[in-house]
Amino acid sequence: MNPPGDDGGDNILPVDLKAALEERYLAYALSTIMHRALPDVRDGLKPVHRRIVYAMSEMGLRPNAAFRKCAKIVGEVMGNYHPHGDQSIYDALARLAQDFSQRYPLVNGQGNFGNIDGDSPAAMRYTESKMTAVAELLLEGIGEDAVDFRDTYDESNSEPTVLPGAFPNLLANGATGIAVGMATSIPPHNAHELCDAALHLIKHPDATVEKLVDFVPGPDLPTGGIIIDSRESIIESYRTGRGGFRVRAKWEVEDLGRGGYQIVVTEIPYQVQKSRLIEKIAELLIARKLPLLDDIRDESAEDVRIVIVPKSRTVDATLLMESMFKLTELESRIPLNMNVLSMGRVPKVMALNEVLVEWLAHRKDVLVRRSNHRLAAIDRRLEILGGLLVAYLNIDEVIRIIREEDEPKPVMMERWALTDIQVEAILNMRLRALRKLEEFEIRTEHENLTKEKADIEALLASDDKQWRMIEVEIQDVKKKYAKATELGRRRTQFAEAPEADLEAIQQAMIEKEPITVIISQKGWIRALKGHVADTSGLSFKEGDGPKIAFTAQTTDKLLLVTTGGKAYTLGADKLPGGRGHGEPIRIMVDMENDQDILTAFVHDSSRKMIIASTAGYGFIVAEGEMVANTRKGKQVMNVSMPDETKLVVPVSGDHVAIVGENRKMVVFPLEQLPEMTRGKGVRLQRYKDGGISDIKCFAMEAGLSWEDSAGRAFNRTKDELLEWMGDRASAGRAVPKGFPRSGKFAG
Repeated sequence: MNPPGDDGGDNILPVDLKAALEERYLAYALSTIMHRALPDVRDGLKPVHRRIVYAMSEMGLRPNAAFRKCAKIVGEVMGNYHPHGDQSIYDALARLAQDFSQRYPLVNGQGNFGNIDGDSPAAMRYTESKMTAVAELLLEGIGEDAVDFRDTYDESNSEPTVLPGAFPNLLANGATGIAVGMATSIPPHNAHELCDAALHLIKHPDATVEKLVDFVPGPDLPTGGIIIDSRESIIESYRTGRGGFRVRAKWEVEDLGRGGYQIVVTEIPYQVQKSRLIEKIAELLIARKLPLLDDIRDESAEDVRIVIVPKSRTVDATLLMESMFKLTELESRIPLNMNVLSMGRVPKVMALNEVLVEWLAHRKDVLVRRSNHRLAAIDRRLEILGGLLVAYLNIDEVIRIIREEDEPKPVMMERWALTDIQVEAILNMRLRALRKLEEFEIRTEHENLTKEKADIEALLASDDKQWRMIEVEIQDVKKKYAKATELGRRRTQFAEAPEADLEAIQQAMIEKEPITVIISQKGWIRALKGHVADTSGLSFKEGDGPKIAFTAQTTDKLLLVTTGGKAYTLGADKLPGGRGHGEPIRIMVDMENDQDILTAFVHDSSRKMIIASTAGYGFIVAEGEMVANTRKGKQVMNVSMPDETKLVVPVSGDHVAIVGENRKMVVFPLEQLPEMTRGKGVRLQRYKDGGISDIKCFAMEAGLSWEDSAGRAFNRTKDELLEWMGDRASAGRAVPKGFPRSGKFAG
């Protein structure tokens, strides 16, 4: 709004709200991306971390200095460089000191800086800190014009836009951050391996990611653990800059004697809070989701030690751990999203080789800038030394001019063609510097500086020499953080996940208990505890009644087949309890309204079924092919109204007997039926009118048996069945004497 004018108007200018919001939101988004959430590829730091490290350097908190209160450091950072909340600065500072968060901590903390259980650090007034050698490496050359500086927020001071970064910090310590519309997530890596990869890139700038993975096989997390991804998957993640790593806890079996054992977890995945992990496992234990587990204890002191007690000594340790990996954070996915600020300006998702190439380019830039800075300092010193040498050669004349002339400066400049700086140096000389020895020292310094100048000029003129120098610097870092050192040793190992039977793991996560499954005529399902022999006393909703009842175990899968030829799969452990009337099956699966439940049974993957439609078509289907993985089910038999799926009968023996509603029966060899995974099937029996009534598989050796409604058993031998023997799809003959009126083999 403009200030009011003399014309009496209020001078309010209309602004398009959409345009104004877009402009302001874009400014906010850019600020978040550039100055808060994304790290710089060159030094791997976000602004807050860079300011903390630089402030500590300015305060003189070098690794060999004394510790200072964190409150003092936070105040310094907040007052001079980072005008944000003190708590957010302290949180960032504390994280830089946590050896379970940072692979190579930048801050050496004294006091309580939090722990792997997720406890917070003590207040900043109680804790003290100073820089580590890694932070010192990042700052190396900061006072030698190695990087650009900019004004701080209040323009009273200046701060570096990036640190010289002699340590491959971005990948070594990783980074996480959420900006606007983008995020970054980089796990920590091993510095020794990164140095090897960088040295290879210096010699072979076009090296592929595949080659670099020979040096950097994957992340090296502060908390150890085991990465179980394949090499191909790791290469793909590093090539695209996006992906993830599956990390598992490290465990071993501890023998307790007499065949007993317990499992001890010694390393947990990165950024998993130990106390929360144990809490979650305990909750699953109480909820009976981990039936193979008896107890879990945290026996950790300085090191992680989580004891897992199996239900019994017969429990397979691998199976128990696999079931726990499936349900708990003992297996965790560490995301990779190498979204960083390229050259401090452009947010970009980079591949492994691109990140290292940019870091090397920055190191070269720092080397050139430091060399030029040193060259300028040598030139200035040589100029002064040249003037001092002139003074020593003409010392008596110099003294005379100083004593006798009112303005000795211009006289000396004219007399020996000296510069202003040289004369100033001569005039500022102390009397004790007039001794003969001083002249000798100046000549030696002059020679040494002249030689150093020639070396630096040769370095600046040769690309090869620059890369050789960078190589030497990287070799030094590699030596300092070699795998042979305690800090440098690789903590995260690589392994392939054991080939465990998924079915067995699934079973291991369900407590095995006997149940009785009840399905009503209107399609309500429930599971009674235990194997109930008499279900006649069960209550149903008004107008409803019992339809199917069978026994099962909670670890079983149930197959439901509908009149529309679809098969659905339900886990027996997921069924509603038997207290009420249960729940409608239609809530659990996506059944069409015009279809009804035909049958249900416990799934047996070794079994085969004959499935038949009312019209007399059918085929054999393996039960394994009927299992559906989704709510939508699996279409097994193709039927169209008014035809429906009518029978599902287990396959056994070598012959099939089929009875039609017209009370005619045909018997034919089982081999005449095709085995299919889906279809309409083939004609089983021919009818003029009506349809199929029942099917029975039997072994001809034993003969065909049935029961009438009174419970009397009948059997027909091979010879007695000759007149009904025929081929599939024939009409058959009237049923034998004594066959039940219901047209069913079971009365």
